[in-house]
Formats: sequence, structure tokens, C-alpha cells
Amino acid sequence: MIFDVNSNVSNFPIVAFDTETSGAYPLESEIIELGAVKWVNGKIIDRFQVLLKPRKLLEESNIRIHGITNEMVADAPSMSAHIKPFCEFINDTVLLAHHAPFDLGFLTVAIENDNLRFPSNVHLCTSLLSRALLTTTNHKLQTLVKELNLEGGAAHRAADDAYACMQVFFKCLEKIEPEQQTIANLQRIQGKQLNWLDYQLLNSQDEKIKALSRAALKAEKMDIVYQGGQHGSKPRPIVPYGIVRNPDGDYLNALCLIDQERKRFYLSKIIDY
Repeated sequence: MIFDVNSNVSNFPIVAFDTETSGAYPLESEIIELGAVKWVNGKIIDRFQVLLKPRKLLEESNIRIHGITNEMVADAPSMSAHIKPFCEFINDTVLLAHHAPFDLGFLTVAIENDNLRFPSNVHLCTSLLSRALLTTTNHKLQTLVKELNLEGGAAHRAADDAYACMQVFFKCLEKIEPEQQTIANLQRIQGKQLNWLDYQLLNSQDEKIKALSRAALKAEKMDIVYQGGQHGSKPRPIVPYGIVRNPDGDYLNALCLIDQERKRFYLSKIIDY
């Protein structure tokens, strides 16, 4: 589909989705629950929800966040069994997520892993939109649910959070005159462009990202030269774990073998590898 960005957003199917993951960083971690709701012509017409089995056992610190246990996913299918149906579910839609860069980062890796074509989407982030349009104590999803009197369901479960995300989106639209509810205006209000290609890791056109991604998949020791910091321009041995691509700056999460600490290294400051 070719989206006419000057058309009202309600002219298109809208899907809100959410992921629960085995950790914070794509490549090291993966999606363990995927949920979505689809809205067309004024009503929700379909839902998608599935638990997924990760490669590694979930850690207690992660289980405390979403309540998904190793027993719950022991017999669950892999992401590979569901990523193509999910791509078909979201194709040709306006795609919403709360803190969209996080969810898009994980979902992009899943799509890359199965060598699938990216769906046709317009991407919007309800966190960015709510910050611009809604006045609440903060803009965490559960705060918005509580203070806007929305139907929240179980916090940090993918299908319920996706439904909450959809409700937040329509609360945001209430703050905009109907004739201004175009895709282009919503993208302007959120202030950041979101696109599948901006989250690619394994197939990125950036050779640095590809090299770091390959090393992170294997947790393979490598040397980098990092601009700034107490070690100056000397090679720094690291073990990379995951890469976060973000409109505010892509970064690598890695164990620094000099300090024996996990640190954030901004990709723009990695000048050799």
C-alpha cells in the first residue's frame, strides 16, 4: 500500500502492538510474547497474541517485570513459527506501539532472522504523541491507563498493553481537530521519523552495525577504539551483547573487559573495530 500521508489516519487500518522480551537488548534477548489489536472503520476487528519460547532460560529479574515464567514458555513455539503470520497481520496498517523504538528494534531482528520482507507500514509512537498532547503525571503506559481511566488489563502482558496503547492513541486524537488528524500531522507532532530500515542490524547497510551485530550474536570478544572516555584512543577489549537503534542515538551494550562492567557505547563514537 502507498499511504497518502495527507489523509486522515482513520481512513487506514490501525494496529497497536506490544512485545514482552527476555531482556533489554536486541540480539542478546528476544521476544517472548507478542500481542496486537487491529482497528478498522471504528471498531476492533481482530487480535493477535502468542507466547514464544526463547533460546535461553528467562532470568528471575526479567520474570518479575512481566510475570512470564519458564514453565509458561517451555512448550511455546519459536518466533520463527509466528513472525510471517504477524507480518501479514500488520501489513498495510498504521502501526502503533508505546515506546515504539524498543518494540520495533526487537521485531525488526525477528523479521531479519527469517529473511522476510518488511511489511508496509506507517509507524507512530503513542509515548511520543502522549508527551506532546496529554497532560499526566508521566507518560508511562500504566500511568496513562490510570489517569485517563482506560481499560488496562494485565500490565506488561502484550495483548493487554497493545489494547491500552490503542486507547491512548484515540485519547491523543481527541486533542486534535478532525481535519488535522492526518498521518503527516501526527508524524510532525511525534517529532521523530520511525522506519523499519532505521532498526536493521543483521542486514544493515552500515558495515559497523553489521560487524558489531555478528559479534553480539556470538558474544564474541573484539577490540574497539572509542572516542572519549578515560581510556582515550587505545583499543578497548569488549564482549558485545546487544545493539539498540534509537532516534536519539544508536548504542551498543557490552562488557568492557578493562573495567569488567557492562557499559553503553554510542555507535557514533566507535571509531575503529
